[in-house]
Amino acid sequence: MDSAELTHLLTPEGLRLLDSLPPYDSKGDVVRMVSELRGAGHPPALVAAVLTQARLRHRALAKFGPFAERMLFTEAGLEQATRLSVAARHAERFRTAGVTRVADLGCGIGADSLAMAALDLGVLAVERDEVTAAIAAYNLSPWASVTVEHASAQDVDLAGTDAAWLDPARRNERGRLHDPADWSPSLDFAFGLAEQMPVGVKLGPGVDRDVIPADAEAQWVSVDHDVVELGVWLGAVARPGIRRSALVITERGAAELTSAADSEDAEAGELGEYLYEPDGAVIRARLIGDLARQLGGRMVSQDIAYITSDRAVDTPFASRFRIIEQLPLDERRLKRELQVRGIGRVEIKKRGVDIDPAAFRRRLAPRGDGTATLVLTRVAGRRVALLAERATQ
Repeated sequence: MDSAELTHLLTPEGLRLLDSLPPYDSKGDVVRMVSELRGAGHPPALVAAVLTQARLRHRALAKFGPFAERMLFTEAGLEQATRLSVAARHAERFRTAGVTRVADLGCGIGADSLAMAALDLGVLAVERDEVTAAIAAYNLSPWASVTVEHASAQDVDLAGTDAAWLDPARRNERGRLHDPADWSPSLDFAFGLAEQMPVGVKLGPGVDRDVIPADAEAQWVSVDHDVVELGVWLGAVARPGIRRSALVITERGAAELTSAADSEDAEAGELGEYLYEPDGAVIRARLIGDLARQLGGRMVSQDIAYITSDRAVDTPFASRFRIIEQLPLDERRLKRELQVRGIGRVEIKKRGVDIDPAAFRRRLAPRGDGTATLVLTRVAGRRVALLAERATQ
């Protein structure tokens, strides 16, 4: 979105027209809707702007729920915005630490600021991009406790704030920036603020672990088993004695696995009746060993993130499979096995073997009404295929 498009949108006519549109339907006759809106006398630029916002609002429901119905978005802003279920946990952490006013440096469209304001925290929301700052101001306008500034994080006056939250921009117009010194603000700046106040920093879950300060709490967060962020917490917002955390959020609720350090791997051992695939947040946090011991299990093989056990245990931290049969990782043998069993729908998972699951599935050409999971991995150093069924938990 550019400033001209935003100008068309932020008019009484534009906002009324946007709110009057029916729920967005990508299968609907968009051409007909454009024609009707143009025929009603609305300018082409305004029609384009409101239809874009209707589409983005529809997409935003997954992150913001009903809040999306009154918000404005940019494509990049929506993609990068924190899910409201996660932002609420950020805000609660600041409130629990006794913080009263947070500087949200690099606030984007205002997702985290919204969650903080909803918990009665004061917020200074800062965004360097002019259009995005204007959209944040619109989204945060219902909260008198929020001030939005169009500025760079490094230049804003932090007087009156007693904590900071940062989501450094890791891309520019040329693409992804790999050096943390090039992020905006830089990681050195973000972590340097911790000398003045409690600080939380949102990073990508795959960031090099070497950048995490030794005295920080590092929390990997997954939502519906998709790892969405690494939160690095310093000062009063870091919990005592916790340096590694895996927070798993699903429709059933949230669960957390914590430790004072990376956990030692469990010993590898004999394949049991059940296989557990740890959630990505547990893997990123390097807490697989703690999970294995919690399950009374062992590793399938050293350096492979599968756990095996002789008993079925429900856990929010891993998916469980019952192993039907262990087979050689031989394509022709597996193809015959699937045909004999009438398995036509095959989920393929792999760790520790260099195989493209999609291409492998096509070559197996499964047919039939049955369903199964094939886990391609190594057991005791041997390449194997585990025919399994996914457990419902």
